[in-house]
Amino acid sequence: MANRVMIEVQQNVVDQISSYYKNYQKENKGEYIVFFARSEDLAVTIYSSKKADTFKVVFVGDNSLEEAQRFDKNAKLSEKSTASNKQKAPTKACWLSIKEQMGSDEVGTGDLFGPICVCAAYIEKKDIDYLKKLGVDDSKRLSDDQIRKIGKELINKVDYSQISLDNEKYNEVNEKGLNMNEMKAKMHNQVLKILKKRHPKVQMTIIDQFCSEDKYYSYLGNEQEIVDKITFQTKAESYFPCVAVASIIARYSFLQKMDKLSEKYHTEIPFGASEKVTKFAEEFALKHGKEELKKIVKANFVNLKGIL
Repeated sequence: MANRVMIEVQQNVVDQISSYYKNYQKENKGEYIVFFARSEDLAVTIYSSKKADTFKVVFVGDNSLEEAQRFDKNAKLSEKSTASNKQKAPTKACWLSIKEQMGSDEVGTGDLFGPICVCAAYIEKKDIDYLKKLGVDDSKRLSDDQIRKIGKELINKVDYSQISLDNEKYNEVNEKGLNMNEMKAKMHNQVLKILKKRHPKVQMTIIDQFCSEDKYYSYLGNEQEIVDKITFQTKAESYFPCVAVASIIARYSFLQKMDKLSEKYHTEIPFGASEKVTKFAEEFALKHGKEELKKIVKANFVNLKGIL
């Protein structure tokens, strides 16, 4: 028996749920059904209730509890589901679809030091068991040690395309007028284009959304080849295995490049863009000079105001 969870919500949450699953909405003419969505692994049904402004939402699928708790932290499995699944350990990943797909994600955009790394990965249904056993999940929920271990495995098991934009090139194109989202759009298109040529029949393409769909395609206006028919999903690495894999490989690449920077300058280069990182940048500039600092930072970050 598939896991089943029922929650009661108000109209504002109904709007959130409908928006969240809109890409999977299906027609259902049931008398009391106001919304219905289904993916390969999950069904979501919203029913009107006798109570004014109250709706019942039923989630059915292996990850129904995790999905329901996105909208109601107190959601619980139905008694029947609990009884029939006592021996089944829940997985962290709550994937909405496990059919053939490719997707992309990026790492390093919020870090003062280090490059931007973008990766696209191709996944088939047959890969899912392997990915779950390996521990593939949203890279933000994994430690760097886990990323290093899982990433090393993935790059030898899955088909992917990965590119990086080092800091010198980033600063060069930024000075020419390109903002970070424009750079990211071009990089996502590049890695997806490479994979698409190897898997021309793939129907599902997902990007971890960082801007609106219209804006994304406007950034690619001068590109000769553009991958289209893309699903733009926020936090896509939590819901699609291809993006989860892409995020891990991108992070794995970023960590390796940061390791090399640390080795080169015989110091541990910090992550992020906190006050601690700004302080490190000041000390680095005093020791190695401003020009050397500019080679390994994103020079347009406000942290560097007064340093460069």
